[in-house]
Amino acid sequence: MERTLVLIKPDAVKRKLIGEIISIYERKNLNIVELKMTKADRTMAEKHYVEHKGREYYESLIEFITEDKLCALIIEGEDAIQLVRKINGNKNPLEADLGSIRGKFASETTKNMVHASDSKETAEREIGIWFPEYCKQKY
Repeated sequence: MERTLVLIKPDAVKRKLIGEIISIYERKNLNIVELKMTKADRTMAEKHYVEHKGREYYESLIEFITEDKLCALIIEGEDAIQLVRKINGNKNPLEADLGSIRGKFASETTKNMVHASDSKETAEREIGIWFPEYCKQKY
């Protein structure tokens, strides 16, 4: 079984899409292992987006992810990383499949509803940021 981190971003939370988004993952037989509502501070956001530091859009990413509450999840399943990224769709909603979360709900590249880890290594690092208590128990 593979685990990945998903963030339901502040734009989706504000639009009351948490339940609908989670149900999409569950209908693909993925398991929600952990879930919490939280508000990221700047330090947490910088750790999460470390690979984007120095890029022109970095500050807007940090500002957006810290502006309001988000829902963080650990999702588990067969090929969970690849499957969740397919369900989420392309980060550019204009290029996302219409049936994907971003294709259905997003209208901007930064404010694009969801985040998911892109590899096993990234998933482990990101789960450690958002669920440090889980990593102490499980890893």
